Amino acid sequence: MKYISIIFLTHSYWPRQLKIGLQGDVTDPRTNSFLYILDILPRLQKLPKYILVENVKGFEVSSARDLLIQTIENCGFQYQEFLLSPTSLGIPNSRLRYFLIAKLQPEPFPFQAPGQVLMEFPKTESEHSPQYAINAEKKTEPNICFDSSTQCSGKEAILFKLETAGEIDRKRQQDSDLSVRMLKDFLEDNIDKHSFFLPPKSLLRYALLLDIVKPTSRRSMCFTKGYGRYIEGTGSVLQMTEDVQIENIYKSLTSLSPEEKIMRLSMLQLRFFTPKEIANLLGFPPEFGFPEMTTVKQRYRLLGNSLNVHVVAKLIKILCG
Repeated sequence: MKYISIIFLTHSYWPRQLKIGLQGDVTDPRTNSFLYILDILPRLQKLPKYILVENVKGFEVSSARDLLIQTIENCGFQYQEFLLSPTSLGIPNSRLRYFLIAKLQPEPFPFQAPGQVLMEFPKTESEHSPQYAINAEKKTEPNICFDSSTQCSGKEAILFKLETAGEIDRKRQQDSDLSVRMLKDFLEDNIDKHSFFLPPKSLLRYALLLDIVKPTSRRSMCFTKGYGRYIEGTGSVLQMTEDVQIENIYKSLTSLSPEEKIMRLSMLQLRFFTPKEIANLLGFPPEFGFPEMTTVKQRYRLLGNSLNVHVVAKLIKILCG
C-alpha cells in the first residue's frame, strides 16, 4: 500500500473567541497546539504532501488563518479555501464549515482562485465554473407586511413563531430544492419516540424559538454538542404529525394559558432527532454505533463536535486526485 503523508487539522472555537483587530484568536491558549504545528511545519525534514484544515465559519477572517496561509505559502504548498455545507451534496443538513486543502506541488490546482474562498465544490470541465459567493453582492428579502396595522420600516413584520416573511420564504425554498434529499431518508424506523419527545417545560419556554421540520423537509439546522440538553440554536426538532399545520397551532398561542399552550403544541408531537439519525446526516456508515456505556447526552456531544464524512471524503478525493 502506498503511504501518503497528510496533516489534518480541526478546531471549532474561533467565532466565540474572535476579536477583530485585537488578534484575540492567536492569543487564546487553546490555539497553542495549532500554532505549534505551524511553527514546526517549516522545520520538518520531510514535509507532508497534503494538508486539510477544517474549522467553523469565521476562521477565514482570523489572524490564525493569516498565519496558516503565510506558513504553507512559505513551505511551497498550493492551496484553496472553501466554505462548504452538506446541502451542496444533497444532504438536508446545514453545517457550514471552513476548509482548506493544500498540496506540495509547483503547479496550482486547476480550480485554484487566489484570495477567494469558494462556496461550493470545484466543478468538472463539463460544468460551469465555480461561483465565488464571498464577493457576491448580498441579496436582501423584500420588506413585506401582511398586517395592515403593521408599519413597514427597516425590519420585516414578524408573522408567527418569531419568524419573518423572508425567513419563512427561505425555508420554503430549501424544502422545494429537489437536489436535496428528504429527512425521512435518514430517520430510524423503530425507535421509542416517546423518550425523545420535548418535555412540556421546554415546549412552554421555547415554543417561539424552535426550528421545526417534518420528515418530508429537505433541511435541518446544524446540530451542536448541546443538542437534547439545550433548545435554542442547537438543532432542529422533528414534527411527527405531518398533517397538522404549524400555522394553525401557533395562531394566537401567546394568548392561551400554559395548560392550553401545552395541549396545542402537543398536537405537533415534536421530538429530538436521535443520535443515530444525526450520525446518518453526518454521513457515518449504517454499521456505525456507540459503545453501550455511552449516554444519549454523551452521544449528542460527540456528534456535535464531529464532521460531515461525505464533505471531508470529497475534499480528500479532490486533494489526492
